[in-house]
Amino acid sequence: MPVKRKRNEPHTTRPRPEPPRRRSNRRGKEGNGGISRGVEGSGGRIAGLSSTEDVERAMHTLSEMEHKLLGEAKRQRQAIEASDLVAPAAQDDTYGFQDATNGSIKCINTKSSPNTPTAQITDDLDEDISPETEACLNTYLRTANPPVFSSRTCRISSILEHRHPLRDPSQPEHPTKNRPDKNEPADVERGLEYVKGIGLKNAKDIGKMIKWNDKYGIKFMRLSSEMFPFASHAEHGYSLAYASEVLAAAGRLASELGHRLTTHPGQFTQIGSPRKEVVAASVRDLEYHHEMLSLLSLSEQLDRDAVMILHMGGTYGDKLATLDRFRENYAKLSTGVKKRLVLENDDVSWSVHDLLPICEELNIPLVLDFHHHNIIFDPSVREGTLDIIGLFDRIKATWTKKKITQKMHYSEPVASAVTPRDRRKHSARVKMMPPCVPDMDLMIEAKDKEQAVFELMRTYKLPGWDLFNDIVPHERLDEPTKAPPKKAKKDAKGRPQVNGDAGEEPETSADQLNMGGPERRVYWPEGMEEWLKPKKREGKSGIKIAAEE
Repeated sequence: MPVKRKRNEPHTTRPRPEPPRRRSNRRGKEGNGGISRGVEGSGGRIAGLSSTEDVERAMHTLSEMEHKLLGEAKRQRQAIEASDLVAPAAQDDTYGFQDATNGSIKCINTKSSPNTPTAQITDDLDEDISPETEACLNTYLRTANPPVFSSRTCRISSILEHRHPLRDPSQPEHPTKNRPDKNEPADVERGLEYVKGIGLKNAKDIGKMIKWNDKYGIKFMRLSSEMFPFASHAEHGYSLAYASEVLAAAGRLASELGHRLTTHPGQFTQIGSPRKEVVAASVRDLEYHHEMLSLLSLSEQLDRDAVMILHMGGTYGDKLATLDRFRENYAKLSTGVKKRLVLENDDVSWSVHDLLPICEELNIPLVLDFHHHNIIFDPSVREGTLDIIGLFDRIKATWTKKKITQKMHYSEPVASAVTPRDRRKHSARVKMMPPCVPDMDLMIEAKDKEQAVFELMRTYKLPGWDLFNDIVPHERLDEPTKAPPKKAKKDAKGRPQVNGDAGEEPETSADQLNMGGPERRVYWPEGMEEWLKPKKREGKSGIKIAAEE
């Protein structure tokens, strides 16, 4: 075997071939600092930065991002330092309000942080609170049989249609079988009687709603602005004198029970508008609300408390000019309207600081709406209830000057709301209670109406929290229901008797109808509004059909 020769030069290994690059459908965005691919692999190896130019381009992009972040943080810090916000020193976070009746202290806990202005009630409060009643709605009574509510309305086209007589005037109107006959001559008075009849139905239900509220500890209600449809319309308007007896009966009941009633004219009622036609329509609407409240013939103090809550409206590009127009048009209002008119801060343009000076100047009470304040607030007063407490004395003074019971509004946004537009939407129920004194009225504005009040009553053990119980799903014990017919008796030979005892309908007095029954079952848990209606049964075809009432 030949001897192996020793290699003198260094041994060199052949370079390994580069493995093929893995195909991927992930592609970086071109034009973003020159980086066309992202990070690949678990080891953090950067792909696509093969040249020096690519690396420099990527480093330059990251440097720009860092400078933007630092610059934004600096601007925010300088803005905070230059603002009027002052964080108070750490101290006892419990604020008390003296109860004038028994000297007890009502405590409000601000959650221990001075930078968290949301207040929480930690003791029982003796307010009278009410559901939101913009449509004068009560969910329990609205779904009753027959329904009880005072916001029935119609369209102008319906008024024009009902100027014609029915096809069969001797029979009641039917949606399909007995409609107005347009071939017959029209009569303006006939259409007016139609819309007046709707208003009369609405007015007759006020008494039932007042009795229901009083039974369950609610002493404060907002009457619907739509109670008398188109009463303030320039062409189709009418006087409310025809309903004076019905309104007076409701007013007597409210006076006997100490029930306070208010109204809230719509968003289009703006006496600060630069358009004369809008101002004229607003004045007519305010006169209509004043007439409705006056015909209730309430007792002296309750009549004084029957106010009309109004928003200032738009700014029209110049707040000072809008305030001047408001002063001018307010001076032209009748004495009765001035006596009832109050202003409320809104969630679009007018904050508490905008309205409080003109309220003090013109002797107009100011309604503080906490929810609106949390959306539109002065830069010197933070969102929440802590900072606004400093204005409580000035706000209350606007009410005491006219000897009117002070009123506040409270609501909360939906949980998913982020933008101011989304936050304007009211939640189904509220979880907190704002700081307020016991001798004022607090209006709870929520989608679930009276149920939101019941929720607060139970949460904070407010007066009346033990006056109601949960409803039985899909069942009502306070409505007349037909009893099942009894089986006919049989004679000795097994033949059914002709005069068998028939089932009798259980009697429910008119006073107890839709009042919750003997067990006072009127509360339904949040999200379970369907429990108010009869349970749906499934037909042969699998389609769910509402049970017969």
